[in-house]
Amino acid sequence: MDKQKILVVEDTERIARLLQLNLQAEGFKVSIEGNGRRAYERIMQEDYDLVLLDIMLPEMDGFEICKKVREISEMPPIIMLTAKDDLQDRIAGLKLGAIDYMTKPFSTDELLIRIHNTLKVYAQRADTNQRVTRYVVKNLVLCPETREVTVNNEHIDLSQKEFDLLKYLLENKRIVLKRDMILEKVWGYDYYGDTNVVDVYVHSLRKKIDERFNEKYIHTERGIGYVIRD
Repeated sequence: MDKQKILVVEDTERIARLLQLNLQAEGFKVSIEGNGRRAYERIMQEDYDLVLLDIMLPEMDGFEICKKVREISEMPPIIMLTAKDDLQDRIAGLKLGAIDYMTKPFSTDELLIRIHNTLKVYAQRADTNQRVTRYVVKNLVLCPETREVTVNNEHIDLSQKEFDLLKYLLENKRIVLKRDMILEKVWGYDYYGDTNVVDVYVHSLRKKIDERFNEKYIHTERGIGYVIRD
């Protein structure tokens, strides 16, 4: 079984190294990042099971990182770390999408318990998602296993990329997805073609689904991207 990956975002080297050693001793694969902007880029580009996120960071603070990550995805879970024992800071972090919050100095044993509990909860969510046999919005039904899409029980003929795009939008229903994130997730990080390809495929899906059945499924958030809503 692969080790679970944790990113420690902490600009105090001594604290970061101590966290790394304790987490490695617990069996985790641990990376360290001390710069806020680079941390955000790594969270977006790499696959972490959990992030320990300090608030006071150079270039981009923890609140902004958490906000920008949650605008795109509910993963990975984020536990915020801070020297500030301030109720408003804790509330702000949780409102932005952090799953938990710990104030320095904290007990390593307590942190490990919270990490294990968080990973257990998210593993249960992942198991539930894997059991999904279909996605339903209004009269649209997508079956991942059979790669079949129907609207009003009528079969919709989609290309592979059209299907993958629609599935990704449905998986993230009610979450506004940025064009570049869609491009990375559906076309891959190594795609070097026209960035307008997302708009072209959304237009194609709308012709086959929205326009054909006179029902709005894919909504545009101007200057941001696309979202499917009930």
